[in-house]
Amino acid sequence: MDMTDGQKEILLATPLFCGIAAADVEALLACLAPTLRHVPRDGTVLAAGDAPRFVGVLLAGEVHIVHYKRISGGDDYWGNRSILSAVLPGDVFGEAFALGAAPALPVSVLAKRESLVLLLDSSRLLVACPTPCAGHAALLRNLIRVLAKKNIALTDKIRHMSKKTTRARVMSYLSEVAAETGKNTFEIPFNRQEMADYLAVERSALSATLSGMQAEGLITFRKNRFTLHAEIGEKA
Repeated sequence: MDMTDGQKEILLATPLFCGIAAADVEALLACLAPTLRHVPRDGTVLAAGDAPRFVGVLLAGEVHIVHYKRISGGDDYWGNRSILSAVLPGDVFGEAFALGAAPALPVSVLAKRESLVLLLDSSRLLVACPTPCAGHAALLRNLIRVLAKKNIALTDKIRHMSKKTTRARVMSYLSEVAAETGKNTFEIPFNRQEMADYLAVERSALSATLSGMQAEGLITFRKNRFTLHAEIGEKA
């Protein structure tokens, strides 16, 4: 697989390849034999039911990890879904299923916009290079850190979902994003339907909740850009 110098620079800036010398990249890529895929908007990167073979790295674009609820007669693709996470450039996805030897992917990875994805074969990722490779060892260390951060993110989502009301879930989620960014004004990676899917609430209930919170002066928002006001902590 041939990557441009620009693509390699992007790869080296990702958490998975952090600290790996540029000189080691060629040997590492030759060992891993990854696949580089351009995925169109709304295209499928990985599909539920596939063998969990790949660990993905998003180099450009945005993808969502989506779970469709099973209903009689098949999967319901009209509203009965849950967005588990949004994957942004530099993020890793699919690693828990691939490395955990899951029998099949329980989720789909869908491109929200045109995306560039690097897919690493997990069987190569876990096997040492035939020749000594410092880059491979660093890659595995980075992968452990990525998995640890994913566990933290999952704990955060469980905390949001444990809230009993739509309002409490919204406050929990927006407060978490504000804490992560260190700013009271920020953008979230979801449109309104996607935000509802992520928080597992009805879109109409979410819209009503956001409008009510804005009327109370707790937040202001336009599309996916939000500003949280100091009073939010007092009225949560």
